[in-house]
Amino acid sequence: MSDARELAARALKHFNEGTTDQAPSQMQIPVTAYTDEAQFQAERQAVFFESPIAVALSLEIPKPGDFLTQTIMRKTLLLTRDKEGALHCFLNVCRHRGTELVPLKDPGPTTGHFSRSIICPYHAWSFGLDGSLVGLPQQEKLYPGMDKSAWSLIEVAQLENYKGSIWATWDKDAPPFLSYLGGAKEHLDLTLDHRDGSPGGSEAFVGVHKWVVPCNWKLPSENFLGDTYHNISHRSVDLVGIGPSAAQGTKGRRDAELDDAQHVWISFPGGHGVHSAMKPADAEYHEAFQDNPIVADYYRHCYEERKRQLGDKSRLLPFVGTIFPNTSYHGGQPRALCVWHPHGPEETEIWRIFLVDANAPKEVKELLRRYYMRYSGPAGMTEQDDMENWNYATAGARGPIARRHPFNYQQS
Repeated sequence: MSDARELAARALKHFNEGTTDQAPSQMQIPVTAYTDEAQFQAERQAVFFESPIAVALSLEIPKPGDFLTQTIMRKTLLLTRDKEGALHCFLNVCRHRGTELVPLKDPGPTTGHFSRSIICPYHAWSFGLDGSLVGLPQQEKLYPGMDKSAWSLIEVAQLENYKGSIWATWDKDAPPFLSYLGGAKEHLDLTLDHRDGSPGGSEAFVGVHKWVVPCNWKLPSENFLGDTYHNISHRSVDLVGIGPSAAQGTKGRRDAELDDAQHVWISFPGGHGVHSAMKPADAEYHEAFQDNPIVADYYRHCYEERKRQLGDKSRLLPFVGTIFPNTSYHGGQPRALCVWHPHGPEETEIWRIFLVDANAPKEVKELLRRYYMRYSGPAGMTEQDDMENWNYATAGARGPIARRHPFNYQQS
């Protein structure tokens, strides 16, 4: 692991295995890790180009010929689905003069459909949906003897469609995605799988929320590694009932489904970290949503079916976690993938992808839609608390005096 990646991993891991055996000096993080352009460029090369990065959802490009552009780490990517339905991810640049194949008209993603091929708007080089160079204007006159197979689009080394989430890796020598996840896979699955325990079965709904905040990307990433000590930030939100069952007078951000659980924090060698919960073997179902029989029946059915399918494994429930370096998740309520794409050392684009069981009744989806709006996203009450912390922490790391003194990451 490179020095930059080691530094980033240390900065992300609040709950290191063996923390109590490490000297305090080893748990200090230089302030420059959160503000320096040079540090950011080192992370860009050694962390983001070597690790799987969540780039899209497969449902955003559902049909052959569909495409999607994303700007990630100051690079524009072009995702396509070829005529056989396979997914591809390329740099959004022509191999001739580097022109953007799909010009970006705004900071957000561009979606559309290619009828046959991708044609460069500059000199009309054309590429297949699989990235191969298929056409050159006046080929025999202008490019005699040219080997078109050597000039395909620049494609990521590995692309994984995992339960509807698409992960791209530029390093051909990086481990396969499932090997990279390691033991964290079991916890990520708790978020992506159906509430009844079936593998997969989730969908994103109400769109993908995207916004930009003035903070370093590592602050939100580490926030989801299990840092429950910051709950004082949400005290005002915890005093009001914004949980899913708020109509019944429930206080706090969430319902009480984990009140009797044993919480566990786990760090993994790859830099991943999770905070999950284990229910007692004799736990009883928490009745909820009694003012809406359809919703109440659905969640009771999911609980019973999950217990039938998974047996004792159904006791493990998700809370939060981060897949190194920059993809986090909410596993319970709200269920969401949270991706932190850095634009620079002090600016991060946040993606919030809300998840729901695809076959859930419309009453369940409507209840969750309203709850997710209250809780998460740029207008969510809890998210606003977090963003304020991250912004102030980034601002506080600026200046010559602050840069002389490290942050204390000693925690056990």
